[in-house]
Amino acid sequence: MGKKRSKKFWIIFWSLSIVFLGCWYAFWQIYNKGYGVVEDAVEFLPFSEENKTLGHLAGYILKKDNEEKTFLVLFQNNMEIRPGGGYIGSFGILTIKNGEILKMETHDLSNFDGRIPDTVSPPYPMKETLRINSWKLRDSNFSPDFPTNAKKAEEFYRMGQGQEKLDGIIAINSNVLTSFLKVTGPVEIEGYPGTYSSENAILNLEYQVEQGYAKQGIERGERKSVMNGLAKEVLKRVSTLGNAQKLELAKIILEDLKNKDIQLYFKNSEMERHAHDANWNGEMEKNGNEDYLMMVDANMGSLKSDYYMKRSFEYTVDLSKNVPEANLKITYNHTAKEKDWMTKNYLTYFRLYVPANSWLVNSQNTSEVRFGKELDKKYFGTLVNVPLGETKTIEFNYTLPSDIDTENYNLMIQKQSGVSQIPGKVTVIGKDGSRKTIEVEIKQDWKLK
Repeated sequence: MGKKRSKKFWIIFWSLSIVFLGCWYAFWQIYNKGYGVVEDAVEFLPFSEENKTLGHLAGYILKKDNEEKTFLVLFQNNMEIRPGGGYIGSFGILTIKNGEILKMETHDLSNFDGRIPDTVSPPYPMKETLRINSWKLRDSNFSPDFPTNAKKAEEFYRMGQGQEKLDGIIAINSNVLTSFLKVTGPVEIEGYPGTYSSENAILNLEYQVEQGYAKQGIERGERKSVMNGLAKEVLKRVSTLGNAQKLELAKIILEDLKNKDIQLYFKNSEMERHAHDANWNGEMEKNGNEDYLMMVDANMGSLKSDYYMKRSFEYTVDLSKNVPEANLKITYNHTAKEKDWMTKNYLTYFRLYVPANSWLVNSQNTSEVRFGKELDKKYFGTLVNVPLGETKTIEFNYTLPSDIDTENYNLMIQKQSGVSQIPGKVTVIGKDGSRKTIEVEIKQDWKLK
C-alpha cells in the first residue's frame, strides 16, 4: 500500500448520490406526469443536439423490462487531478431494476485496494513520486481516455474480488455538487457552522472533515456526519423545485456531461454509441489528417493543490514551412501563498498528446521528457514543479506529420476531465505566411472552425 492520504470519501460519495437521486427525481416526476415514455418528455428540454441521447439514456434507465442493470460508479476528487478526472477515493455499486434503485453500496478504496494483489507495476511516475509499488483501483484513471479507464477500473475491481456483472461504469467529479447548489441555492446544516453555497461548498467540506471537526469537539469517527446533513438538505431542496428549476437542473447536468465532469461507459454497444455521439463517454477522438492537441495533468503531490492552480496556453502552428511546425506554451499559476493541510508546491506529470508521427524538436523549462504512444497519438511527458505563489511556463517545439492537411487545416483540442476552463490563444500561420490568432476558452472539446 502507498502512503496514507486524507480521505474525502463522503464528499465524493454524496456528490454522486445527489446527482443520481436528483436526476432520478426530476426524470421520475416528468415520467409520472402522464408521458408514455421519457424520450417524449425530454423533447421539451432546450438542447436539440442532446435531446435524442438524453431520451435514450433516460429510457434505458427507466425501462420496465424486469432486468437488473448494475453500474460501477467512480467518485473522483478533481482537486487532486488525474488524467481521467480526479483521484478516486471511493466507488459505488448502483443497481437499478424497472426504473427503481434496488441498492447503492459504497466502498472506501483505502480498504478495497488492500484486497488487490500487489502484482501490477504502476505506470511512470507513480512509483517514483507517490512511493507506491503496485497499481490499484484508486489510480486506475491514468489515461485521458475514459473507455480505457473504465476497462482498467473493472479489471482492478475483479482483482479485488468484485463479483457483480457490470452493465457500465460511470465517473463523477466532486464539483458536480456545485451544479446542484447553483439551482437549490445555499444551504445550512443544523449543528454545523457556516453556509454551503455553489461558491464554497467543496472547500468548506474539505475543511470540515479534515480540520473543523476537531475544533468543534466532534469525535473523529463522527466527522463525516456533516455529509449526511448536507445530502438531506440538498435533496429536500431538489424535491421542492418547480418545473422551471428542474429544467434548469437538467441543463446544468448536461453541461457537466459535455465538459466531462460526468463520464459514461456502457457495455451495451448501442448505448455506448449514443454516449459517444453526444460526446459524453470521455473518449479520445481520432484526428485523421487533422491537427490534434490535448494537455493532460496528473497531480503527483498527493494534496489538493489543483484547487489553487490556474492554467493558460498559447499554441502556434506554422504551415508555411516545408514540414509544419508547432509550438505550445502552457503556463501554471499556483495561487496559494503558503503550505497548509490542503496544498504545497505543485507537482504534476504533464503529457502533451499530439498527432502520431509528430517529432519533438526541443523543449524549454522542462525536466526530462519522455515519449510514448496511446490510442493512435504520440505524447511528450515531463514532471513539472510549480512552487507556492509562483508562475511557471513550459514550452514544446515539434514538427507535425507530413500527412497533416495544410490546404484545409483544422485543429481539435480535447479538454481533460476535471480541469476547469483553460484560456488560451491559437495562432495559425498559413501557407502564404498570413497569420490568424483566435482567443479561446477551453471549457469542452474545441474544434477550429
